[in-house]
Amino acid sequence: MEVILREDIDKLGSRGQVVKVASGYARNFLLPRRLAVPATQANRKIVEQERQAHLRKEAKLKTEAQDLGKLLVGVSVTIAQKAGEADQLFGSVTAKDVADALAAKNFTVDRRKVQLDEPIKQLGEYKVPVRLHKDVTAEITVTVVKEG
Repeated sequence: MEVILREDIDKLGSRGQVVKVASGYARNFLLPRRLAVPATQANRKIVEQERQAHLRKEAKLKTEAQDLGKLLVGVSVTIAQKAGEADQLFGSVTAKDVADALAAKNFTVDRRKVQLDEPIKQLGEYKVPVRLHKDVTAEITVTVVKEG
């Protein structure tokens, strides 16, 4: 069965692409979740219009992310945490803590965009990437210091 994708789907295709899939996959998964529509001539026109609108919206989001990325370059945040004798933290610094520290400096960044592989558990200075858009990543400096 041929369907037109309305969203990017891993290992299948990208938005607006016409793909051939098993009819059961289309009928039971793609169509009910509105991830795709049947490949009719009328649907092709509608999906093309949606794709154009999505491209315009995506371009706007990307330029906004680039502007924010330019502002974030070189930004340094300091987070104070309780720590033991060997500079080992009681607890850890997570992406939420970094996002809150950025919010205190008037940068609105969602915690899911802060790319910490694992929470920070030692005092020190760390370079943390912030992925603002799929093509735009800014790197900030996070300094973890002893509280008090």
